[in-house]
Formats: sequence, structure tokens, C-alpha cells
Amino acid sequence: MVKIEDIQNYGKEHFESVTASATNLQSGVQAIATAYGDYAKKSFEDTKSFVEKLSGVKSLDKALEAQTEYLRSSYETFVAESQKIAGLYSDCAKQTFKPYEGLVSKFAPAAQ
Repeated sequence: MVKIEDIQNYGKEHFESVTASATNLQSGVQAIATAYGDYAKKSFEDTKSFVEKLSGVKSLDKALEAQTEYLRSSYETFVAESQKIAGLYSDCAKQTFKPYEGLVSKFAPAAQ
């Protein structure tokens, strides 16, 4: 038979889990937004630097060299930042659903 106290405790635990989950989601989304902002700022600065460097070039060879260097650097930065941001998404999802582990384990059948 289900007791009123059990229902109240379940409601309290569920509320605490939802609150913790929302807090984890908020901080995860904030970290992701910060990472995107940092990447955009770095990309802008790199592009600005490239344009300044390109404007001072006097030969086609030096222009192609500068462009190749810029493209290589941009690609490496893009890959590194993409991996970092993907990791942040993964961490955010894990941390958001972590508070529910206790509630789920109460209703999951015991492994035998």
C-alpha cells in the first residue's frame, strides 16, 4: 500500500531533480555560448590579421603563401574548436540528466 509520505517524498525528490537538472542545463548552455563567442572573436581577429598581412604583400608568391598559411590555421582552429564545443554539448547532456539517475533506479527492475 502506498503511503502519503512516500508520495510526498517522491514529489520532493522529483522537484529537487528538476531543479538540479535546470541548473546544470543553464550552466552548460552558458559554457557553450561562451565557447562559440570565443571562437567567433578569435576567427574575426585571425581574419583581420590575414587581411592586414595580405594588404602588405608585394608579390603573388607571398600572397599565396599568406593565404595558404591562413587557410591551414583556420582549418586547424575550426577542427579544434568544433571538438571542444561537441565535448561541451556532451557534458551538458550528461550533467542535465544526471539528477534523474536516482529516480530511474528506483523504478528500474533489479537485475538478477
